[in-house]
Amino acid sequence: MNNQERGNIRWTVVALLFFATTINYIDRQILSLIKPILDDELGWTNTEFGLVNSAFQGAYGLSLLFFGWFVDRFGAKIGYAVSITFWSLAAMLHAAAGTLSGFAAARTALGLGEGGNFPAAIKSVTQWFPKSERAFATSIFNAGTNAGAIIAPAIVPVIALTWGWQWAFIGAGLLGLIWLFFWLPWFESPEKKRLSSQELNHIKSGQEEDELTKVTLPWTGLLKYRQTWAFIVPKFLTDPVWWFFLIWLPDFFNKRGLEIKSSWVHLVSIYTIVTILSIAGGWLTGYLMKKGWSVNKARKTGMLIFATCAVPILFVTSLSNWEVVILIGLAGAAHQAWSANLYTTVSDMFPATAVASVIGIGGMAGAIGGMLFPPFVGYIIDQNTTAGNADPAYSIIFTICAFAYLLSWGIMYVLTPDMRKVRE
Repeated sequence: MNNQERGNIRWTVVALLFFATTINYIDRQILSLIKPILDDELGWTNTEFGLVNSAFQGAYGLSLLFFGWFVDRFGAKIGYAVSITFWSLAAMLHAAAGTLSGFAAARTALGLGEGGNFPAAIKSVTQWFPKSERAFATSIFNAGTNAGAIIAPAIVPVIALTWGWQWAFIGAGLLGLIWLFFWLPWFESPEKKRLSSQELNHIKSGQEEDELTKVTLPWTGLLKYRQTWAFIVPKFLTDPVWWFFLIWLPDFFNKRGLEIKSSWVHLVSIYTIVTILSIAGGWLTGYLMKKGWSVNKARKTGMLIFATCAVPILFVTSLSNWEVVILIGLAGAAHQAWSANLYTTVSDMFPATAVASVIGIGGMAGAIGGMLFPPFVGYIIDQNTTAGNADPAYSIIFTICAFAYLLSWGIMYVLTPDMRKVRE
């Protein structure tokens, strides 16, 4: 098998993961994009809107915990299939909601299904890529979050205003079910694909044998490791920032005088910037490792750079809308590059048999942070908006977001100064 054939197989895996993640984030964004329509229909407050999103996050956290175990136990193929089936049906369930409690129930169901996406995706990358290529592969499929954030603002308002908001949810659910027809017949582990010994050796390069097959860590014992907490705490502190972007940016621009028909251009521009720059961020740490840097030095250096790039969002409330687009685009790209490398630290520090479980535990922590943050944001906006001016409220929120990454980097450095591997 030549290098081109090898690459075709590996990057087909990434392409499938990319499309699943794109669908995942389209599903997540629909509610935020139709918020102005539902504001009129339901008359909910910003705090109530935040609580509905918290219902999703709470369920998502529990789902991550479950799917982390489930994917390690039954594999990425089955885990992904179960997850996307559940979340696609839950997305379509939104079309039947017409009350605050109805949307809370639908968001809860969506959260319960979506928890399999990242544990299964990271598990798949761990199976199919050598260590030096994982962050780049992760950044590629993780760019699906940006693609979803680009596609959703461009098509959801059109669908909602033309055929009704219900059809946006139905269409997103159908996309997930269609994806299954590609995933189930194609995806297998490298061993089941009957690859050449050369290809298998390439995939396993840079890994010790016990990391791949022999070391089994009990799920209940993972919390005793500092390495686990080096993933948990940064997820708890930084995931809410991304959720804030997804949930509240349409409202932020709306309060700056841009209605849904106009703000989609700014939202699409933000996530286009995020997509392009975040892939470069995922490439950076792999490049440094190929230049001879240690895994620890390459990851920490790259993640410090990404953390610093988020700081300028301190100033967005005092800037023009297009200046805001640039700074939030930079911060969003920094988050995605940070996130790709943070996910990859799990496979750096844990054997493959525990990767999905640690991802699930840390993902639950991120979901808890994401569950607590939206009601807080809604409360801050409700309490600090006067005469229609929400800039003072958003200044508080953006300040919190600006420093979340530097704080997380410092905590991660203290917990794992050398990113030592867990072996028992």
